Amino acid sequence: MTRPTTTAIVTGGGSGIGASLVRALVADGAYVVCADLDLDAASAVASSTAGPGTAVARQVDVTSAEAVQSAVDAVVAEHGRIDLMFNNAGITFLGNTEDLTLAQWNAIIDVNVRGVVHGVHAAYPQMIAQRSGHIVNTASMGGLMAAGLMTSYVTTKHAVVGMSLALRTEAAGHGVGVTVVCPAAVDTPILDKGEIGRFKGRDYYLEGQGVKQPVDPDALARRVLAAVAADEAIVIEPRQARIAWRIGRLSPLLVNRMATRFIAKQRAQVSLSRRRRLG
Repeated sequence: MTRPTTTAIVTGGGSGIGASLVRALVADGAYVVCADLDLDAASAVASSTAGPGTAVARQVDVTSAEAVQSAVDAVVAEHGRIDLMFNNAGITFLGNTEDLTLAQWNAIIDVNVRGVVHGVHAAYPQMIAQRSGHIVNTASMGGLMAAGLMTSYVTTKHAVVGMSLALRTEAAGHGVGVTVVCPAAVDTPILDKGEIGRFKGRDYYLEGQGVKQPVDPDALARRVLAAVAADEAIVIEPRQARIAWRIGRLSPLLVNRMATRFIAKQRAQVSLSRRRRLG
C-alpha cells in the first residue's frame, strides 16, 4: 500500500523559521501550504523549494479565524487529512512597556496568541477525528523565561507555552501530538523588527538570551521535524538556552535578579548614547 503524502500547513511561512520549515518539509516529501499574510513572500518561498514534496502559497491572516479555518478545510478537502499544523506566525515589539500603545498590545496578542488559537481550533478537531496528527506551536525562550523591554512578547509566548503543554495532555488520548518550539534568538528578520525608542533588537536578543550567535533557522527546522517524529514536548535551542532554562527552573529569583541588572545595563547604554549625541 502506498503511504499517503504528509500534509502540512505552516503559518508565517514567507520568512524566517516558517520558510525554513517549508523547505525542510518539502525535502521530506510533504505537501505544504506556505501560509503568510504576505502572499508575495509566501509565493517566493514556495516556488524556491526543492525536493520530492510540494509547496503551495496561500495568503492567510492568522488573526482571522475564518481564514485559518478555510486553509485547513482546503487541505482536508483535497487530501482527506491534515497531518501537521505549524502555528508559527509571530511579531514582536521591543522597548519600555510604558511606550507601548494599546494598539500594539492588541496587535501582538492577536497574532501571537489568537493566531495560535485559531490554528488549534481549526486543525485539532480534524486531527481528533482522524486519530492522528501533530500541532507545532512556535514560542520562544521568552515563553520560558522573562526579561523586560520585551514584556508584551514574553506575555504572549508564555501563553503559547502554557497552551501547548496543557493541550498536549489532552491530545495524547486522541493520538494527536503537540510540540512547542522555544528557541533563543534565531537569525530571522524578527531580530531587526519591532524596535521602540533606541533599543536595538539584534544586540538585545543575543545578549539577553546569553548566546553569541543566532540560531540558524534551517538547522532549527530540521531539529523541529526530528522532535515531531519523536513526539517531544519542548524544543529548546541552542545548548546555552537549555542550560539557562534549567538554571531558571532551579533558581527563578536568581535569574530574575540577573534580568533586572541586564535591563538596567541596557537603559544605561541608551542614556549614554543619547548624551553623546547631544553633547
